[in-house]
Amino acid sequence: MHVRTENHRQSLYAEVTSRVVAELEAGRLPWVQPWDSAACGCTLPHNGLSGRRYSGINVLILWAAVVEGGYSSQRWLTFRQAQAAGGHVRKGEKGTIVCYADRFTPKGEEDRAREEDREARQVAFLKRFTLFNVDQCEGLPDELSAVPELAEERERIPHAEALIAATGADFRIGGDMAFYSPAGDIVQVPPQQAFGEPINWYRTALHELGHWTGHPSRLDRDQSAGFGSPDYAREELVAEMASAFTCAALSIRPTVRHADYVGAWLSVLREDERAIFRAASAASKAADYLLASVPDEETGS
Repeated sequence: MHVRTENHRQSLYAEVTSRVVAELEAGRLPWVQPWDSAACGCTLPHNGLSGRRYSGINVLILWAAVVEGGYSSQRWLTFRQAQAAGGHVRKGEKGTIVCYADRFTPKGEEDRAREEDREARQVAFLKRFTLFNVDQCEGLPDELSAVPELAEERERIPHAEALIAATGADFRIGGDMAFYSPAGDIVQVPPQQAFGEPINWYRTALHELGHWTGHPSRLDRDQSAGFGSPDYAREELVAEMASAFTCAALSIRPTVRHADYVGAWLSVLREDERAIFRAASAASKAADYLLASVPDEETGS
């Protein structure tokens, strides 16, 4: 049983990683490129009933499914949720498999840990479950099946401005380079005039704030790696996806950024099929940290 579970978990890691690697090899960034061909607006995928946003690797999986299926919504339901809402999944529709990672304490472990005066050991598990886009369902109430309205473009920039200000970061505008300095805990971004498209300034600002969340006083990620190292590439991947996730939560459609680190990312992902899962999880935590700075009504989410 243990061997079968482990093989099941490994196959999921390999399956998702190979998909991301293929996208990168084709010159596409899975967390940015989807919006060039998606039928729906730029937003994070979420559960149609609870409204809860999906996170981590599931964001990339569901974004890819939206493009492949040509769906007009980022709302998702389980088979049973569609029935509970008064509708049903259309016959012949194929669901999208996502995953849920967690840990549990085996039976009797807490008692053994107390006897041996140690912390109880936990076991990690990865569980698959299947979701259906609301476009794959019939008979759903209008509030679930209607195409959602997104904030107008003129409303999105103030939302981003409010988020940047609400973080309380030492955020400086100037110079000709965008960077985050862990030593000084400072974010610096060139003025907007230096960017061909204004939206790229916000995307860059949110990328650097993604790094900012990793400070020891916040999410405490290791940011000590030198330029060009695998750990440096991993942190860049986290910040890159954190920016994309935050942009999506604000309904800001990001544009393709020159990917200086694609080669390094490919190297990291090929060597460790769990790397994209870890990076996406860390990116979601970073995006959530930034989005928690302001009330939902101010971010438009």
